[in-house]
Amino acid sequence: MIAPYRHIAGLQDLTDEEAKEHFDVVKKGLELLKEVMNPTGFNIGLNMGKVAGAGIAEHMHTHIVPRWQGDTNFMPVLSDTKVVSEAVSSTYSKLKAKL
Repeated sequence: MIAPYRHIAGLQDLTDEEAKEHFDVVKKGLELLKEVMNPTGFNIGLNMGKVAGAGIAEHMHTHIVPRWQGDTNFMPVLSDTKVVSEAVSSTYSKLKAKL
């Protein structure tokens, strides 16, 4: 998950500099996840506003979800089901080591 430093309601509220930084981090996240987890695709989504999953009205963030051929479950919509069968702490350690 990538979130701007400034609490804003949506993508349109980012300055040009903030937008560039945000999407530079998204690109870096894609590179990192590809190297460490070797997915065959990604879902990238923006959550903007409370009803869209951001939790509070004046907040946006971007998710990067690695995907693999055959992972027919679209997460996390279905009862917090997770596709990656690895402890979060293990994934964190692998990603942190590559940073």
